[in-house]
Amino acid sequence: MQIQFADDMQEFTKFPTKSGRRSLSRSISQSSTDSYSSAASYTDSSDDEEGTPREKHQTNSKGSSNFCVKNIKQAEFGRREIEIAEQDMSALISLRKRAQGEKPLAGAKIVGCTHITAQTAVLIETLCALGAQCRWSACNIYSTQNEVAAALAEAGVAVFSWKGESEDDFWWCIDRCVNMDGWQPNMILDDGGDLTHWVYKKYPNVFKKIRGIVEESVTGVHRLYQLSKAGKLCVPAMNVNDSVTKQKFDNLYCCRESILDGLKRTTDVMFGGKQVVVCGYGEVGKGCCAALKALGAIVYITEIDPICALQACMDGFRVVKLNEVIRQVDVVITCTGNKNVVTREHLDRMKNSCIVCNMGHSNTEIDVTSLRTPELTWERVRSQVDHVIWPDGKRVVLLAEGRLLNLSCSTVPTFVLSITATTQALALIELYNAPEGRYKQDVYLLPKKMDEYVASLHLPSFDAHLTELSDDQAKYMGLNKNGPFKPNYYRY
Repeated sequence: MQIQFADDMQEFTKFPTKSGRRSLSRSISQSSTDSYSSAASYTDSSDDEEGTPREKHQTNSKGSSNFCVKNIKQAEFGRREIEIAEQDMSALISLRKRAQGEKPLAGAKIVGCTHITAQTAVLIETLCALGAQCRWSACNIYSTQNEVAAALAEAGVAVFSWKGESEDDFWWCIDRCVNMDGWQPNMILDDGGDLTHWVYKKYPNVFKKIRGIVEESVTGVHRLYQLSKAGKLCVPAMNVNDSVTKQKFDNLYCCRESILDGLKRTTDVMFGGKQVVVCGYGEVGKGCCAALKALGAIVYITEIDPICALQACMDGFRVVKLNEVIRQVDVVITCTGNKNVVTREHLDRMKNSCIVCNMGHSNTEIDVTSLRTPELTWERVRSQVDHVIWPDGKRVVLLAEGRLLNLSCSTVPTFVLSITATTQALALIELYNAPEGRYKQDVYLLPKKMDEYVASLHLPSFDAHLTELSDDQAKYMGLNKNGPFKPNYYRY
């Protein structure tokens, strides 16, 4: 059975969009050894073992040692985690069952760099079921669920990752995925752009032979557009981040729930009456603000974009400059995708016990490096929570060392990740099977029809029933009865 997303195969619309151990280095290309992690990983107690997994020789039950994880003996527990995730990822499992017979990814050699959690494990195993060979590392030093990585290794996936990697470990794991005798990747699935940049810089001949790149983060997409603008992107790439099913669901609804989870688990703070400033009112910022407002917090917004600022005003938030409120707020949350949004000057002016955290992909938004000076004392009070103490006794509560809060300090809703994972799988299938010449050396958006297909796969979970257009109605609106139902310029 052939999966078709549109009556006519159309070119994707091009759309230019505007260390466990502490490390001061960003290494190559601003490594996004930031967070998307599972502090909810139940194997945290093993993270303090002496030595690094790189020094161990481990084999799975089949005798393979083509992996590097914290402890392969945790595989059985990790398998249960994956099975739990599968229960709320029915659409991705449905895609797996529909397409595994024809093996649309047969011959695909996918190298991936994403967060290694139970949810992404379901995606990886789906890709394998569709015929792909996969080698995987984590895009974040805190994001890996060790038991899940062990389960993947036991299943035969070449995975190189563990929670609490150093900066050197991070790049070593990526290199082990790419650099293997007798195996050369032809597809890249990335989250943040570090893997893409590593292959581009270190293995240019391999990069030229890649058939397609799928990128899901704001940061990674921005870096792809930079390569494209400089004329250095020699392979087609797909911008999953700006697909409707990623941006409107993962970025908005996921953050609306996970921001509170991360803050509650780390600080036990009560939000009623607290003053919170959220830097950025994009989809992530909108989700965070909706959750905080619902709990009775007084929320301020900072924005550079007048359209987003006006949206914030109409939603009942006061738009301010950070300097205007920095002395009085109880919580500072960044979600801009930019760098140095919160500087040392801001940190110096914060009140005692102010909580500072980041919901953007990269750990560049808060100037954490400026806090590593002799006059300031760092005190680790619990996992992913540091008190930075000034000479006068003032404490600032820094979460996840400025890395992505929700997956560093909690988890994210499985169902939302199913939407993103299904989109990623379909993007890989499309790029891999596209005839030569359909996609040029540029960055593309997903077609509307594919977004609608992903959404339709998830509707049965809600027992939702779509209304069907009559022939007369379809003719009146100028639409195909089977979609797409909105033009590419439509803003959801």
